[in-house]
Amino acid sequence: MDDSGHPGSCEDVGVDRPSISAFFPCHNEAATVEPLVRQTIAVLGEIASDFEVIIVDDGSTDATPTIADRLVAELEVVKVVHHPTNLGYGAALQSGFRTASKEWVFYTDGDAQFDVKELKGIVPLIAQYDIVSCYRLQRREGFRRRLNGLCWSRLVGFVFGMHLKDVDCAFKLYRREIFDRIEMRSRGALIDAEILARAIRKGYTVGQAGVHHYPRQAGRSTGGNPRVILRAFRELLQLRGEILRDS
Repeated sequence: MDDSGHPGSCEDVGVDRPSISAFFPCHNEAATVEPLVRQTIAVLGEIASDFEVIIVDDGSTDATPTIADRLVAELEVVKVVHHPTNLGYGAALQSGFRTASKEWVFYTDGDAQFDVKELKGIVPLIAQYDIVSCYRLQRREGFRRRLNGLCWSRLVGFVFGMHLKDVDCAFKLYRREIFDRIEMRSRGALIDAEILARAIRKGYTVGQAGVHHYPRQAGRSTGGNPRVILRAFRELLQLRGEILRDS
């Protein structure tokens, strides 16, 4: 392992360079989307055999769509999916997973609260697992958001029998074939738990790794919005039985 506690580079652990699709759900992330895309291209150029970067513009009303279109025209590895209106976090993730064409799919949020360079230490884990679900080493949010996140992770862990430290951490790597075998129904904040629960019930394995979390530098988070929270609970009640029956 390297000093961060990750296994090290692909070469260090004898893992072939994988084919990776990386995508970012974005809603009004004009200040962060371009630096994030360019940094991701640089990282994937070091660790992937081939790759693509997908921007999912979830009905942004700022300059995000314009920036995304310019990057697509400039960089052949970049794609964009535009939602004409804001459909929600779950819908944005669904679009990213369905658009991805490579063997593995990585996503993180477009607000750049994670360092995509930490993907270098995560990729070697695919030699052992079908999914790498990361957890935040220290959440850079207010006390209420941290408490809500802890309670939510424990709740969905109890409901679905999953023993994961941070279900909603937006730094995950999936084997792409999973999305050919599961149905995604949630259009809100339940989406992470739904995907993990359905994949585990299909027999896919999950590894965990810690990543650093940084304060939001621009834009506004909607994760603590009471409507978002209520929607997540409503979806949990609606989909619980269906997800538990998935096999």
